[in-house]
Amino acid sequence: MERPLFEKLNKYDFDLNLVSERLTIDNVDKAEGSDAVLISGFDDCDGEIIKKLHEFGINYVYTRVVGVDNIDFTAIDGYGMQVANAPGYSPRAVAELAFILGMTLFRHVSPATYNTHMANFALLPSYFANEIHNATIGIVGAGTLGTAEAKLYGALGAKVLAYQRHPDPENKAVEFTDMDTLLKESDIVSMHIPYIPGKTGNFIGKEEIDKMKDGAILVNTARGPVVDNQAVSYAVRNFKLGGYGTDVLLDEDKIMGKQFDSLDDLPNDIDKDLMLNYPNVIVTPHMGFYTEKAVEDMINISFENFDSMLKTGKPTHLVNK
Repeated sequence: MERPLFEKLNKYDFDLNLVSERLTIDNVDKAEGSDAVLISGFDDCDGEIIKKLHEFGINYVYTRVVGVDNIDFTAIDGYGMQVANAPGYSPRAVAELAFILGMTLFRHVSPATYNTHMANFALLPSYFANEIHNATIGIVGAGTLGTAEAKLYGALGAKVLAYQRHPDPENKAVEFTDMDTLLKESDIVSMHIPYIPGKTGNFIGKEEIDKMKDGAILVNTARGPVVDNQAVSYAVRNFKLGGYGTDVLLDEDKIMGKQFDSLDDLPNDIDKDLMLNYPNVIVTPHMGFYTEKAVEDMINISFENFDSMLKTGKPTHLVNK
């Protein structure tokens, strides 16, 4: 799906070597002869691969997504290589998926659909729901993506709270509050914070879940490690949480984009335990960015990074200084 867009949007007439499979140590040789590489969030970019790219004379490792946690910066900096990312692509793409996951669980659509497909058309008491205009939504991380989701809920009349380390006083789409208040009052809590090792890992764990309303919904379209999946699995299984919708998992490089014979084959037991709570746990394969508008934006921003680097020596969105 992306190949035609790369060719269509190549207004700078770069020589493109488009490789369909994700970057691994087994196929890194396909980058030989290139001046730069453009990776995705699914590609491996560990020290061994960085070393290979350096040997090929490649000094520019750019990503067409926002997140850079799949890049080994110790190796990058050691070889004096440059990293750029692509912030600012269509925020509606991820925001809409987060909104859909939240609403699907809030109105119990997932378990109801599962039951009807199992020929059970009974109107179960567990389907009894609130209406969204009477609900409170908590947005953790009210940046561009979080604010876009807040506006979707706000348009339906919901009250929208937000937690942000540095609140933007110009953001009128949310009501900023502290984290404890957000957790205690929200019917749906949606995560939009980056994963920073040692800082935001397990940002939502057992302690935070215990503060949430019984039956509240948790949504994570940020990064897998910002939520304690084991604590979430336990909370769903014991009816503390009404459901969990996520577009991200732990050990994504070993899971996303791959076909397994069964859940038993998943390499991460915590992810497996979490998914066994279906249908009150909905997992999508990191597809939040996967809309035509968002992918076009990502490609355009990436090409602008390369063009700026050629003209000024510095990409538009430099990550490492």
